[in-house]
Amino acid sequence: MKTPVIAIGLDAADPTLIERWMAAGHLPTLSRLRQQGVYTRLNNIEYYKAETPWTTFLTGCSPSKTGHWTTVQFNEKDYTVRDNGAAERSYDFSEYSPFYALGDDYRVAVFDMPHSKLSDRVNGVQILAWGTHSALSPSHSRPAELYQEIVDKHGAHPLLNNDHADTRNMPRLRELRDAALVGISRRLSACLDLLQRDQWDLFLTIFGETHSVGHVFWHLSQPDHPLHKTLSAGFETDPLLEVFIAIDQAIEQIIAHAPKNARFVIFSGHGMGHNVMDLPSMVFLPELLYRYNFPGKYGLAKGTPIGTSPGAPLTDFTWDWLGHLWRLKHDPNPILRALRPRLPVKAFNWVQKLFGGAPQPDLVSPFQLRAEGSSVFYQTAAWYQPFWSQMKAFALPSFADGYIRINLKGREAQGIVSPEDYDAVCEELTQLLSQMTDARTGKPMVKKITRTRQNPLDRDPKLPNADLVINWQEEDSSDVVDIPTYGRIGPIPHNRTGSHLPRGFFIAQGEGIAPASSLPTGHSLDLAPTILTFMGVTPPDYMEGSPILEPATPELVA
Repeated sequence: MKTPVIAIGLDAADPTLIERWMAAGHLPTLSRLRQQGVYTRLNNIEYYKAETPWTTFLTGCSPSKTGHWTTVQFNEKDYTVRDNGAAERSYDFSEYSPFYALGDDYRVAVFDMPHSKLSDRVNGVQILAWGTHSALSPSHSRPAELYQEIVDKHGAHPLLNNDHADTRNMPRLRELRDAALVGISRRLSACLDLLQRDQWDLFLTIFGETHSVGHVFWHLSQPDHPLHKTLSAGFETDPLLEVFIAIDQAIEQIIAHAPKNARFVIFSGHGMGHNVMDLPSMVFLPELLYRYNFPGKYGLAKGTPIGTSPGAPLTDFTWDWLGHLWRLKHDPNPILRALRPRLPVKAFNWVQKLFGGAPQPDLVSPFQLRAEGSSVFYQTAAWYQPFWSQMKAFALPSFADGYIRINLKGREAQGIVSPEDYDAVCEELTQLLSQMTDARTGKPMVKKITRTRQNPLDRDPKLPNADLVINWQEEDSSDVVDIPTYGRIGPIPHNRTGSHLPRGFFIAQGEGIAPASSLPTGHSLDLAPTILTFMGVTPPDYMEGSPILEPATPELVA
């Protein structure tokens, strides 16, 4: 007899929060499941940590095996980058299928799984991009009419493609908090509907709200965040905790309506903490490499001298985050330099024409990129693209870690670095990056640098675009950095205040699982094999993980 499995993911829910809030009594459902079953933490891939966790979960394979590292692709022929449209951004699953594509022998329901695609090998229902964060697929379903049926019956999710908020905009933050709570209520209603439609061998859903609110509410929730005292006064309660409490209550209802013999898996494949990645990867790294390649030149403002006080973090400024950042662009002309921060973009552009226009080539403004239809207009690294062909190394757009591409002869169309000099340039950059320090604390910015290629001309399509990947320190949300010889960059205001960490958690409860038990730390690669094992399915040999535990029953079947 098959044992049904109810698998519920909490997207980017951090184990430190889960553990703390369970201990404080805020999450009674998760706490009860933990006491009745097993708990452990999970590790994940150390780099490309924001882009890879869901594909890792869905396939049971690491990025080095699937070749799927990021949605942003670099074209070495013309030095362009693109973030593919929704229909093309996820892994194509042609080599490794979603683990739940089990054919006719198993009835499966998948609701709002991020980074997935519809599979014709799923015997059941699939609904994608209803309310998830970063769905990477169109909003559709199989059967095709089911998506609209769910929307008509339970409502659309108000956060779908609409989950960003400025850290200083209290009305928008309240609106986002309320929309998340509405979305959770509608998600629960849809889940209960789908649960009663069939006797599912696997029911899988993901609460994407935890991901969305983690990015924008972190400073409002965590007292040790540098912006907490300044910007949290508008909230009487912790909005991040409110969302987690609502999800805990929703899980309780799902359990109550699930089959009595079901096994439950609650998990997160990656976590969240202080945003230690966005500014270093999106702003500091591309500017540093510009100064490194063109000594004496500046893309963004010079910053105050090293050794002087950087001043308070920026929270009070006239323009939105993107507009403020563009107004930090360096102008050689002192008059333009004084006017840029004070004028609207169109007015400044008019004044700039009176002075003979911008130098050519110049940084590309995000507003021009947006007008041209670029999907990476907000990625500061893309502003430097006109200079990439002239640089020995440049920063690629990133959602997480720092990515450096070497401009290599024989690979890039206008490569500068000879293959025999590749190692020396990588080492020079490694030494340069090791000198980056947080101007407020004096601590090193870099935790680890990974070389992705041993042979610089290795054309394996499963390798990432980056030649060097930088893992930044994970303690402080640095907004201003110092680099000997190249000066200070910042302060730069924070946009999102939470960013990802390569850690998650796993809770399981049900038949054959010892209560109040713990296990050694596992890996996110273990999640798919574990869920399959809980269903009585032997995981395929290509999966790189192993079952976290094997319940006493039922017997495995091939």
